[in-house]
Amino acid sequence: MTTQTDEPSGGPLRQLDSALTRRGFTTRRLRLRAAAVIVAITAGVSGVLLYNLTNVLGPDTVCGGAATADDLHAALGPGRISEEKSSGYSPTAYDRTNSCVATVSSGLFGKSERSASFSIGFNQNSVAYRPDPDTRLFSGASAGGVTPDRAWALLPEGCTKGLFTDINVGKGSLDGDRAEGAARMAVAYANLVAKDKNCGDGKMPAPENLSATGSPQPVDPGGICGLPGMAPAMNPGIKDRYRQQATTAFGPVWSCSISDPSDQNTLASFTITTDARVTGLDPEEARSEAYGRSRFITAPGENVVATCQGEATYFHLERSYDPSVSGSGLFADGKDLWKQFLTAGGKAIGCEPIIP
Repeated sequence: MTTQTDEPSGGPLRQLDSALTRRGFTTRRLRLRAAAVIVAITAGVSGVLLYNLTNVLGPDTVCGGAATADDLHAALGPGRISEEKSSGYSPTAYDRTNSCVATVSSGLFGKSERSASFSIGFNQNSVAYRPDPDTRLFSGASAGGVTPDRAWALLPEGCTKGLFTDINVGKGSLDGDRAEGAARMAVAYANLVAKDKNCGDGKMPAPENLSATGSPQPVDPGGICGLPGMAPAMNPGIKDRYRQQATTAFGPVWSCSISDPSDQNTLASFTITTDARVTGLDPEEARSEAYGRSRFITAPGENVVATCQGEATYFHLERSYDPSVSGSGLFADGKDLWKQFLTAGGKAIGCEPIIP
């Protein structure tokens, strides 16, 4: 008499039955023991996989509450979370020795690791923090930006100007959903700092979207850096190899660089800070008149401030020596360049005329 089963010939249950029979597990008792061993092994393997591939039983927050595990996963991907803090670490203190690194490990043996360091920065002596044309900006009640390597966010109105949260992921790839996750994490961190310092008017919302990344373009002599009408005199000898790259949004920090792709040298850079929270510079301490109604706020020739729509707005211009062209660099006249920049840049951000 044969026993009927729903298992097709050669199916996994029939194969298991045959394998147990070949190994001498011919009675019910022996087969139950074998089943128990198999279940235990399977549970052990599942436990190892669960531990190495997820954050089960891991921390819910990292670096003293600087980020949640969910936000860290959104920025770095899934995996097990660990952290390493400096001695006396505080997530809300501005201290150059104050640091915390959170690491997400993934893979069966935890071989893949992605890390993020959390710190508070203070932009005290310049008009902008890390002006980078690769930055994807967000602005409004929450303001900051994301590059392929880091995310930063300004503290809310009412907090010390120039303070920001800085999350560095090193040579990562913060694009797409991960860039948005990093932006949310930077804003949440800024909210934590503001709450601890009892400043600001409430909780800043998560960024709704990020601007697109600016792409390198040929230098346009009639509209440098995409600013219509910005056509300063250029030194003879300029080559077509130069490229300009600018952020695609203006708030809170617009930036543009002109460089030589063959050697990555930056020949000129332009920055406009449209949010006073970015810098700790005090416009009341502006040193002298610059161009039109603008004033130098640091060493002459570097940074100026002008009132736009009732708010202090900062402009930065930097030129590098370029031996491939005559004169001191790409542009022939520094004063003319400043005037062109203030005129075209001011118009682009809706500022009243700075140059008469």
